Amino acid sequence: MNKSWLYVILTSLAELVWIYGFNTAHVWWHWVWIISFICLDLHFLAKACENLPTGTVYAIFAGFGTIGTFFMDLVLFDEAIGWGKVGFMVLIIAGVIGLKLADNQKGAAQ
Repeated sequence: MNKSWLYVILTSLAELVWIYGFNTAHVWWHWVWIISFICLDLHFLAKACENLPTGTVYAIFAGFGTIGTFFMDLVLFDEAIGWGKVGFMVLIIAGVIGLKLADNQKGAAQ
């Protein structure tokens, strides 16, 4: 696996950690950890964009963050699920896959 894709995975996971922190922080030092993960997240995002198309990286990052947050809300915070939410999650996944496929076609044409 290309090292840049590892950075995409790491930035996506770091995003979920600090988003979880927003929901659970109660004391000042929790915010130190949250800010640290935000900085780490942005570092991994920048590293991923060095060798991959920025649009593709951001789409995957944002899609994973949105879907991950959705599942985190369901599992950890007992959020309700509806067909509308599921439908839009499917659209996000289709969009991320479509961008990746379009990126592969562009690379093959060159």
